[in-house]
Amino acid sequence: MTKVIVPIYLDHAAATPIDPAVLEAMRPYREDQFANPSSLYSAARVTRLAVEGARATVADFLGAKTTEIIFTSGGTEGDNLAVQGVLRAHPGAHWVATAIEHDAVLGCVEPLKRDGHEAAVVPVKPDGVVDVAAIASAISDRTVLISVMLANNEIGTIQPIPDLAKLVADVQADRAKRDIKLPLYLHTDAVQAANYINLSVSRLGVDLLTLNGSKIYGPKGTGALYVRHGTTIEPLIYGGGQERGRRSGTENVAGVVGLGAALKLAATTRDAEFYRLAPLRDQLIRGIQAAIPDAILNGHPSRRLPNNVNFTIPGAEGEGLVLYLDNAGILASTGSACSTGSLDPSHVLIAIGRTPDEANSSLRLTLGRSTDQAAVDKVIETLPGIIHRLRTL
Repeated sequence: MTKVIVPIYLDHAAATPIDPAVLEAMRPYREDQFANPSSLYSAARVTRLAVEGARATVADFLGAKTTEIIFTSGGTEGDNLAVQGVLRAHPGAHWVATAIEHDAVLGCVEPLKRDGHEAAVVPVKPDGVVDVAAIASAISDRTVLISVMLANNEIGTIQPIPDLAKLVADVQADRAKRDIKLPLYLHTDAVQAANYINLSVSRLGVDLLTLNGSKIYGPKGTGALYVRHGTTIEPLIYGGGQERGRRSGTENVAGVVGLGAALKLAATTRDAEFYRLAPLRDQLIRGIQAAIPDAILNGHPSRRLPNNVNFTIPGAEGEGLVLYLDNAGILASTGSACSTGSLDPSHVLIAIGRTPDEANSSLRLTLGRSTDQAAVDKVIETLPGIIHRLRTL
């Protein structure tokens, strides 16, 4: 009898499986409770209550008000609504981002430029952490938005968002003294951080924050954008006026409920998972470095997500790495799943100083709830042989 190999899944930054408890919470709204929440009859009131219950859960998770939560179709829409929404509300304004932001943010640069909005894309240090002073230098009196990802999806680096919030407060105070009316908002993409970091918006000091259900063991196609009360944004989608006119369209009730259930679960597991995964991450890093001495760790050695391992391995082409690992029953990636199919090297790795060849010889391993000691041991045991094979081709 052929032995069935159970794959070791190490691509949790790309997508997570839906937790069974989340699926169960969604089930009634995928089957019997299908009414449009905007209708007036009793069945619609049931789905409306479900949507508002999920909104309250998201708000509690962030320490926000329910009126500050907008449901979206995921992280990409949330980032676009945050960036384009703010800029469209302030014609001719300037904005700042880092060179390692997700494409959902950096992809807004050129379209907004055509509308008269210039952007300053600030470099990061070789360890992938942005220098607050560099952000400060990029701000002008026309700057209305700073967008900095809390935790990077490729290299896992965690940015000093509270320090940036203090910078924003200092700039706002200076503008007030000079009677400059233009606001300055701080947006963070927290898609990768929600499983592991306290996202209290008062602790972070942000005005806008993006979430994505598919990264937190919730359903794909779901997300939320926090918009602090008083933050001025224009909608990107017009229609029936749902979400207080900020994001029209019939609500994805089952998805919204699933997002709320996933966040509720994340709130109870966050600290334990952080402290469980961080040692496994460090052991994986040490094991790879010991077996492959010329492997280069990408990102800060400790100021990184507890589940993220990213290496450049000279002489081992990234796609070949992924395919050989897949054949060995280990599912990994070369970087952002959102850029799969692109022949261009990772802009994140280029931004931290890797050459195009080095960037194309990289491997990302992202751990999750299913990752255990045996999985780490298997990677450390299997990877050196694959590297040797690729280097001798």
